[in-house]
Amino acid sequence: MAPRDGSQERTGTPDTVEKGMATINTLRIGVKAFVEKDGEKRKAEILSIQTKKGQPNYYVHYEEFNKRLDEWVPASRLDLSQEVEWPQPEAPTKKAQKSTAPAPKSAPLPKQTAGQKRPRPSTTAGTSRKGSETPELSTTTGNAAKPARPPLVGGKENRPGSDGSISVVAPELSTDTPKGEESEMDIVDIQDAAAAAKASNPQHQAPFSREEEIEKLRTGGSMTQNQTEISRVRNLGHIQMGAFEMEPWYFSPYPSTFTEADTVYICEFCLSYFDSNQTFTRHRAKCTLLHPPGNEIYRDNSVSFFEIDGRRQRRWCRNLCLLSKLFLDHKTLYYDVDPFLFYCMTTRDEHGCHLVGYFSKEKESAEGYNVACILTLPQYQRKGYGKLLIAFSYELSKREGKLGSPEKPLSDLGLLGYRAYWAETVTDVLLDHEKNSKDGKGSGEISVEEIGALSAMTTNDVLHTLQNLNMLRYSKGQHVIVLTEAVLETKEKAKAKEKAKGLTRRKIEPERLMWKPPVFTASSRTWNW
Repeated sequence: MAPRDGSQERTGTPDTVEKGMATINTLRIGVKAFVEKDGEKRKAEILSIQTKKGQPNYYVHYEEFNKRLDEWVPASRLDLSQEVEWPQPEAPTKKAQKSTAPAPKSAPLPKQTAGQKRPRPSTTAGTSRKGSETPELSTTTGNAAKPARPPLVGGKENRPGSDGSISVVAPELSTDTPKGEESEMDIVDIQDAAAAAKASNPQHQAPFSREEEIEKLRTGGSMTQNQTEISRVRNLGHIQMGAFEMEPWYFSPYPSTFTEADTVYICEFCLSYFDSNQTFTRHRAKCTLLHPPGNEIYRDNSVSFFEIDGRRQRRWCRNLCLLSKLFLDHKTLYYDVDPFLFYCMTTRDEHGCHLVGYFSKEKESAEGYNVACILTLPQYQRKGYGKLLIAFSYELSKREGKLGSPEKPLSDLGLLGYRAYWAETVTDVLLDHEKNSKDGKGSGEISVEEIGALSAMTTNDVLHTLQNLNMLRYSKGQHVIVLTEAVLETKEKAKAKEKAKGLTRRKIEPERLMWKPPVFTASSRTWNW
C-alpha cells in the first residue's frame, strides 16, 4: 500500500531514524536531506520553506556546521536520489494526555531551600618558572546568589587578607526564576515555542519563558536567553555596505518588505537601509554624515574611537543594533537604546571615518559589566581589530578604577577573541613582573588580585585564564602561578607569525585617550518604556 503523502515506502522503527525516498512535493520542515555545498553533498535539515518568484526555496542547516552557514537553497541543489530522514512524530501534548486519561494527583513540590555554601579555599599564589607536575586546582559549582558587582581597583575587597590569601570562586548560574505579570510588550510572542524549547533541553538553566525574558530585559543587559529568538530563520540574502558586499549570518528584524530584496543597501555613515539601489543612490547624494554622530575620544595613526549616547542618538544607535544583529546570534533588539553608550571604532581616509566595529556598555551595570555587546564587522575580521576593541574596553575600565568583564553569553567568535586577549594580557603581566623582579623593582610573588588590578580583569576571568593555560598549580600546600614553557613558546610563535606576514600589532596608547567617566541622571540610565 503506497504512503498517503505520495512518497515511496519509508523504512525504520519508532526507535530509529525513519528514512525513505522523497520528492519536491513531499518535502517538509524537519526533513534531513543531502544538499550540494561547495561541490560536496552534505546532510542538512530543512528549517523553512518559501516560494520566491514561483520557485520553492529551502532554508537549511548543515549538520556539524555552525549556524551562521545556514542558507536558502533552490530545489536544484537538493539531492533527492538518496534517502532522506523524516522528522520524528510529535509527542502528544499534555492537553491530549489529560483528555484521554485522568492525571494522578501529584505530591506537593518540596520547598526550595538554599544550597549549602561552598567552601572557599584560601591559598597563596606566587610566580614560578618550574614546570613541576602537580595537581591542578579543581573548583566546584553550587547554588549561589547573583554574583556581586566587581570591586574597585585597590578597594578593600580586592586586597589580599592579612595572611596573603586569595579566594578561588567558580562561576555560578542563578537558579532563581523571576516572576511577573503578563505584559503587552512585544518581547516574545511565541510563548508555546519557548516552552517547547525549554522542555527539549531540561538541563539548561537559562531563563526562556516570556515572563523571565521580560524581567531580564527590564533589569538590564542586552543579550537574549530565549531559544526561540536565537533559532529564527535568516531573513536577508545580501547586504552592501560601502565597498563591501556581505552575506548576513543571522536573523535581524528589518522591515518585512526587505526580505524580498536581492540586496539591502546600508549607508556606512548613517547606517540607514534601503531595498533598492536607486533609493540608496539618492540618499547618498544628500547624506552629509562622515563619521559616527558622537564625540571622538581617541585617535592614533590608524583608528579613531567615538562615544555615542543612545539617548541622544536613538535612530543611529537603533540602526547599529539592527546591523549588528545580522552577525550576533544572542543579541536582542527589544529594548530602548537609552541606557547604553556605544563606542565605535573607525578607520579614516579622505572619504570619512568608516565603521570597523563597536561595543556597547550600560551606563549603570548592576553586574559590573564593561561590555554589553561587541562586534567587529566581517569585512574587518582577522586583522587584529577585535583584540583592539577589547583592549579599549578595559582601558576605559582602568580610567573608571573598576574591574570589568563582558556580559554573558558571548558569541562563539567573541569567546575566542576574549580568551586570546585574556591569555596574552595575563602572560604579559607575568613577564613584566618577572622582569621587574630580576631588576630589583618588585617582589618575587604576585597574586591573582594583583594581576586583575593591573589588567582591569575580574578575579574569575584571571583564574579561568590561568586554569585554561595550565598555569595554576598546587605545590607544598599552596597554589602557585607557573609561567610554563608551553605558554612562552606559543607567544614566540605568534610574534614570528606576525613578523612573517609583515603585520604590526595594534595597541591602545593610554595617553591618547581624551575621556572621563560620564555621569548620568537617573532618567538617562533607565529604559524608555
